[in-house]
Amino acid sequence: MTAHSTASRRALLAAAVLLLAAPVATAQTFPIQGKPITIVGGFPNGSGTDIYSRRLAEPLGRALGATVVVDNRVGAGGNIAMDQVAKAAPDGHTILMGTSAMLAINPALYARMPLDTMKDLTPVIALADVPNALTVAPDRRPQFTDCRAVIAAARAAPGRLNYASTGNGASTHLAGAQFAAAAGIEMVHVPYRGGPFAMTALLAGEVDIFMHQTPALVGPSRQGQVKLLGVTSRGSVAGFPDVPPMAEACGLPGFETTTWYLLAVAAGTPAPIVARLAEEVRKIIDEPSFVAWVNDQGMAPMKEGPAEARALLEADLPKWAEVVRRSGARVD
Repeated sequence: MTAHSTASRRALLAAAVLLLAAPVATAQTFPIQGKPITIVGGFPNGSGTDIYSRRLAEPLGRALGATVVVDNRVGAGGNIAMDQVAKAAPDGHTILMGTSAMLAINPALYARMPLDTMKDLTPVIALADVPNALTVAPDRRPQFTDCRAVIAAARAAPGRLNYASTGNGASTHLAGAQFAAAAGIEMVHVPYRGGPFAMTALLAGEVDIFMHQTPALVGPSRQGQVKLLGVTSRGSVAGFPDVPPMAEACGLPGFETTTWYLLAVAAGTPAPIVARLAEEVRKIIDEPSFVAWVNDQGMAPMKEGPAEARALLEADLPKWAEVVRRSGARVD
């Protein structure tokens, strides 16, 4: 045996010893003492997922006796964030704040996905059903007093109106496309790199309307910066009781398109850890103060555990694939 091969064997043995000595999370040891838990989001600060993540982080940290931080990895419609979580150690310390756009829409939208959302991630718990709202800046578009006025303007000048989204193929894009199709109007889609950028464009008058998620609209709407002409849920929502559903406001019977937030971890995470996370999160989101906050954000609470959350994702994949197909959206 050569000196080189002996040295190589020693190096491999040393690496094996270090690997065996490294802390491994089990149901009994989770969370690992001194190791922070990271909630990874795919959208910028101030986005709906960021707002929810930061509201959840503190009580989750107290429940687990660990430091919980929020880390937004923006880009590729959330694929960067998903890929980071999928490749993380399967120990429950890296949690994805996922959305239906990331988990259910992207597989149909992107020609090349860095992961398989069903195989490489394990759903933990579904958090909330999240509607979009047809949003305008009243100072910039005072003529848009209601949804029917928007539709009338679009019909009078086909292709002249435009609408912002948080990215090509995002739920905000598809909600706008679904609205245009249902109303029989032609509008131009203008994608931005996240909600804050699209909101800035709306307030500056660069775009006419924005189909945005309700959590990010709470502040701007209450400050009078924006006006909500309709929500995409079946009925009105608690946080915006004076905003009618678009089916009613726009004269589009049956119109409904909502998304959801869902926590997930890397595939291979031990089932007891997944169950512990789901249990602790469920306790938090069941608290009356948290339920009140969720409702105030215009969302509807959900609390489906691992099996139900997986079933939700599995059912939504073909549904959104059809929406993407009809919209013609594609990212290469």
